[in-house]
Amino acid sequence: MHDDLTARARAWQSEDPDPETRDELAKLIEAGDLTELSARFSGTLQFGTAGLRGELGAGPMRMNRSVVIRAAAGLAAYLRKQGHGTGTVVIGYDARHKSADFARDTAAVMTGAGLRAVVLPRPLPTPVLAFAIRHLGAVAGVEVTASHNPPRDNGYKVYLGDGSQIVPPADAEIAAEIQAIASLHEVPRPDTGWETLDDTVLNAYLARTDAVLSPTSPRTARTVYTAMHGVGKDTLLAAFARAGFPAPTLVTEQADPDPDFPTVAFPNPEEPGAMDLAFAKARETDPDLIIANDPDADRCAAAVKDNGAWRMLRGDEVGSLLAAHLVRRGATGVFAESIVSSSLLGRIAEKAGLPYEETLTGFKWIARVDGLRYGYEEALGYCVDPDGVRDKDGITAALLITELASVLKEENRTLLDLLDDLAVEHGLHATDQLSVRVEDLSVIARAMQTLREHPPTALAGLPVTKAEDLTRGTATLPPTDGLRYTLTGARVIVRPSGTEPKLKCYLEVVVPVADHTALPTARAQATRTLAEIKRDLSAAAGI
Repeated sequence: MHDDLTARARAWQSEDPDPETRDELAKLIEAGDLTELSARFSGTLQFGTAGLRGELGAGPMRMNRSVVIRAAAGLAAYLRKQGHGTGTVVIGYDARHKSADFARDTAAVMTGAGLRAVVLPRPLPTPVLAFAIRHLGAVAGVEVTASHNPPRDNGYKVYLGDGSQIVPPADAEIAAEIQAIASLHEVPRPDTGWETLDDTVLNAYLARTDAVLSPTSPRTARTVYTAMHGVGKDTLLAAFARAGFPAPTLVTEQADPDPDFPTVAFPNPEEPGAMDLAFAKARETDPDLIIANDPDADRCAAAVKDNGAWRMLRGDEVGSLLAAHLVRRGATGVFAESIVSSSLLGRIAEKAGLPYEETLTGFKWIARVDGLRYGYEEALGYCVDPDGVRDKDGITAALLITELASVLKEENRTLLDLLDDLAVEHGLHATDQLSVRVEDLSVIARAMQTLREHPPTALAGLPVTKAEDLTRGTATLPPTDGLRYTLTGARVIVRPSGTEPKLKCYLEVVVPVADHTALPTARAQATRTLAEIKRDLSAAAGI
């Protein structure tokens, strides 16, 4: 076993084009560090519907140039088999460690395979890449990003020619092509031949951002903005300037790209502490709204002043606010969301007489809804211009929520006032999450198994009226690894995260509200019920 492991490590090292990871492996082999070697050679990073994502380092279980070259070669082989052998592939990248290297390797592999490779001019938001695919009529797109993962991670996201992320069976077919690559030496990688774009595509994207706003809307809301050490700042500032909003006040410590994300434990606006600097800046400048992007700017978070203190709005709250705003503006078309998002969107759409659809988790599914006008997911993802970007877009979402704040400001109202109105109109839809980060993935598998074998019959004293194992699929949804419990006045969904080592439980409680004076009591009841559901669910899952 020892000799076999060392031999595999040496074979991998001999093909590795990156001196850094070659050196890293040499040290591990020399030290005879079998624990670390077996962690890196226990399999290969699995290419799935999120593409690839993992920790940077040497070996097939890490993100590195060898793994990326194989992924690119597999994608090129898949595109050729689909009859797209001479098509255009657009490549974008963020500002993480190695992102530019992975983008350049992908361009070289595509060029070597006979495809036309074009690379975005510098690190830019993921939605610019998603836009570029449709704008340039490309057959595929690749974004090198690990979104809001920890600094040590990177990833590789694949889009097809419709501008939305891959879904089955494309992921399995690409994975099979990657597996079929015997040696990196057989993958041609010329030194030149691809095109690095100028700012024309970015300017075309920015020109479209204006279209998400109503031409006559007020543009008065003042914002504080954080890019969370990512690539959003320049694009967002350009979009806000074009729209005529006041220039956002920047959280300077987080404004520029920094792959080490020094001021946050996790560069995700949802994580505790990530917004502290933005809150501090807001206390100094008293804006109407705080806007945050995640590092690749495909997500957008908003925070508001609530009884004198700043608080993050939940993704479901922003999702409902944007829907109500679009309805008020007379939007037509399908409103869609994933099953883990608040059922309030369905109520808003129904009242407005608009079609509504529910999909599996992830924008790869939401973006595929026919006739989509607006789609959102509770994890801070919003698609407000599906004709331009068939994916979540943190730049256009920021414009739209700031427009809504401006409209309300002119009426002497706030986003919280509109949330109150929605609660009175449709019932208070309170959501929360029980999210458990694990070191050992078997903990997640065990919890799912426990719930499957012993499904809860009641949570928080509310009877479970329907328990669904989503691996079997439903009348409207393809199979997925998840469990859904319908309770009297509540709903719970449990699933393993697709991108992080987390078990995620999504909770929603709906409390009828007679009028505005009943809101405080309804909120207190909802908070209590959510806490009790969390407690009972933890016990039932053994987590």
